[in-house]
Amino acid sequence: MARGFPPLQVGGFIATRRGDAERGPLLRLHPTDAEQRLIHEGELVWVYGPRRHELAPVVLDDTLPRGFVVVRDLAGLAITETVRLVKHDVRSRPVLTSALATDA
Repeated sequence: MARGFPPLQVGGFIATRRGDAERGPLLRLHPTDAEQRLIHEGELVWVYGPRRHELAPVVLDDTLPRGFVVVRDLAGLAITETVRLVKHDVRSRPVLTSALATDA
């Protein structure tokens, strides 16, 4: 793991259906684990699993045991697998076309 962070294990998976009030990717994380990684509630993080990676907003949940996460609607993850979190940096994202570039 980067910078020596202990791995996070998927302790729960929530799959939603069409018509559910709350849908979409989400990651629940213990506040101490978030603080270690300098992640704040509501931030977008890349969730890297063994098969793929996806963006998800973070919700802090102190009822979770440290070292575990609960994910919602993140494909390619299963319970007991380990994941790695990387903060999404929207300020340094690449400019895809010159039409989107702004003069500094």
